[in-house]
Amino acid sequence: MEEIRAKSWADLQERLYDRSWYQPHGRFRAPFAFRGVANQAFPPRTSLCRLGGRYPSLEDPLLRNFRKYAASSEVPRDSIWNWLAVAQHHGLPTRLLDWTYSPNVALHFATENFDDFGVDGVIWAIDFITCRKHLPAGLKQILDREGALLFTAEMLGKYAGTLEEFDRKVAQEGDHCVAFFEPPSLDERIVNQAALFSFVSNPTVQIDEWLERQEAGLARRIIIPASLKWEIRDKLDMANITERVIYPGIDGLSRWLHRYYSPNHKIEIGNQIWEIQEMHDGRIVVELAGERREITSHADGQWWDLTNDQPILVRPRPRQYE
Repeated sequence: MEEIRAKSWADLQERLYDRSWYQPHGRFRAPFAFRGVANQAFPPRTSLCRLGGRYPSLEDPLLRNFRKYAASSEVPRDSIWNWLAVAQHHGLPTRLLDWTYSPNVALHFATENFDDFGVDGVIWAIDFITCRKHLPAGLKQILDREGALLFTAEMLGKYAGTLEEFDRKVAQEGDHCVAFFEPPSLDERIVNQAALFSFVSNPTVQIDEWLERQEAGLARRIIIPASLKWEIRDKLDMANITERVIYPGIDGLSRWLHRYYSPNHKIEIGNQIWEIQEMHDGRIVVELAGERREITSHADGQWWDLTNDQPILVRPRPRQYE
């Protein structure tokens, strides 16, 4: 899988919007789904997988009990695919993985927590159109008949009424596949996040494991240097990509105001608290008692004092503010 380390805000934008021209539509319509993660070392594991143990055997009882106890008005139509979307949206462990059409929404998720500013983040980008050629014939026919690039819950329901049936039919036609589908517009949060979901036709297989077996160019990882996160976060705020928009309502508003008014211009180096003076291309100028230093983060995760040419220990959120 291709891996790119962004050098600056401008370079990051170029990387995110690279290959976004889509000739069949004659428009800039990127064929990529994006997923932002605060720590690049974290693999894209589903919430079901993160339960651990014999998690595949828990999929059916989790969903069965969710459907039993949730109000039927929560789903626009009684189908397993709509119930899966609602369950994922409300935090139930499922085999679904969250993605977005928006590179900037993905950047928000990679930079929304200052406590993660000490480590590199990552944006996963996967070509969901190219993923179609790995689908079994039955699923391809549904997309072709609808003239669609992605599945809806209703389209998946035409192929299989349950996850067990879906997995079995895919296995009969060939190898595992990854399918992308757009959830119904359950609320403003799904709409504002430009959300879509992926899932593998086997709960024991994770999407990064599936991608390792596919051709080059299907997906890429864009690494966000830790020292670039401050600039990204502030520029996203300027573009109105904030918790207030991503999580509409009082909770999102409170989260945004809490972060926005936090003293994020301070940084702890060693046991001293320095004040950030300026930033450029992933380099940060800090000052303490008239002394200035320039620091940055390296690809190995090590923070570096460029002024004195030595490694340093950095805490993006000083202890006094925790």
